[in-house]
Amino acid sequence: MKSPKKKKFPTALKIILIALAAVLLIVVGYFAYVFIAYHRIPDNQALEPVKSELSEEALVSGKEYRILSYNIGFGAYEPDYGFFMDGGTESWAWSKERLDANMKKITAFLKEQSPDLALIQEVDLNSTRSYHRDEREDVKAGLAGYSYTWAQNWDSPFLFYPFTQPHGKSRSSIMTLSKWDIASSLRRQLPLEDSVMKLVDLDRCYSVSRVPMADGKELVLINFHLSAYTSDGTIAQEQMEMVISDMQTEFEKGNYCIAGGDFNKDLSGDAEEFFNTSAGDYTWAQPIPADTFDGRNVSLVFPYDEETKVPSCRNADGPYNPDQFVLTVDGFMVTDNVEVISSDVIDTGFAYSDHNPVEMNFILK
Repeated sequence: MKSPKKKKFPTALKIILIALAAVLLIVVGYFAYVFIAYHRIPDNQALEPVKSELSEEALVSGKEYRILSYNIGFGAYEPDYGFFMDGGTESWAWSKERLDANMKKITAFLKEQSPDLALIQEVDLNSTRSYHRDEREDVKAGLAGYSYTWAQNWDSPFLFYPFTQPHGKSRSSIMTLSKWDIASSLRRQLPLEDSVMKLVDLDRCYSVSRVPMADGKELVLINFHLSAYTSDGTIAQEQMEMVISDMQTEFEKGNYCIAGGDFNKDLSGDAEEFFNTSAGDYTWAQPIPADTFDGRNVSLVFPYDEETKVPSCRNADGPYNPDQFVLTVDGFMVTDNVEVISSDVIDTGFAYSDHNPVEMNFILK
C-alpha cells in the first residue's frame, strides 16, 4: 500500500507566518534593547568648569548684574516647526542646512545680549535629531571667553518613532556660563517616574555652579530643565522641591543663590486668562502650588512686563500662529538675599526656538 501523502503548507501562508515571526522578533528585540540600554548617570557627578578668559573684577554685593536663561530647543524650532511629542509632525530639525543657519542666529543673539551670567537648556551633542552637531560650540562662540560648564541632561537609546523619521538617539545638555570663573560645578540627578514614562523623560538633572565673590561668599547658580512628559505632574513638583531645598541650604550657609531655566510649569498661574489664549487639550504645564515656598527663604520670579505680557513658550503642535496656545514656563527663583530689580521675557517672536529667552536684573544684597 502507498503511504498517505503529507499535507503541504501553502507557500503563501508559510511566507506570511515567517514574516510575522520576523516582525515579532524585531519588535521584542527592540523593546529589550530600549530597556537594557536604559541607564541613569550617577548623582553628584563633579563637572569640570572652563576658566574665564575675560578680565572681570570679582562679583560684589550692591552692584547690579544681569542673567539670561534660554531653552534653545536644540536649534530646530523655527516658526514653522512642530514637534511630534507636542502634537506636531517633525522629529528632527528640518535639515542640516537649516539647523546650521538657525544655530548661527542663536550664536549671534547670545553675542548681542552679552549677559553677565547665562543658563542655556537643550544644547545637543551627537544627537540624531540635530544631525550630530555639537551645539555647545555654538553657545561658546556666542559667549566667547566666558567660564562655562555643561551637564548632560538627556541620554536616551535609539527611539524608533515616529516610524517615518525615527527620533533616534539623543544626547543633550544644559550649559551655565559666567563672566567670572566658575570654581566648581556639580550635576544633581532629578527624580523620575518609575513607570515606562521614564523612557521618554530621558535623564533629567540640574547643575549647581559656584562663583566666588570678593568677600569670600559664593553666588550659587542652579540651571535646570524640569520634566514635561509625566503621567500626573507629581514628579515635576518633586523635582522643583528638590531644587528649592538645595537653594534653602545655600541661603542658610550665607551664600546667594539663583536658579533658572525651564520649569515646564505655568508660572502665571492661569495662562489662558493671563495671555487671553486657549489651551485646548494642552494641559501638561500646571500652575505651581500656592504653598510651594511656604517657610522657605526662596521666591519665584515670574518674568513679565505688564504692558507687553510676552510669553516665554509656544505650543509646538505645529507652525507658530497667532491663535496658538502660549504661556510662560521659563523664569527664576532667588534666595531672600538677592534683590530683583526687573525680570522680563525677550520677544524674539519664537524665531529660533519654541521658547523666548528670559532675563533678570538683580543685586546681591
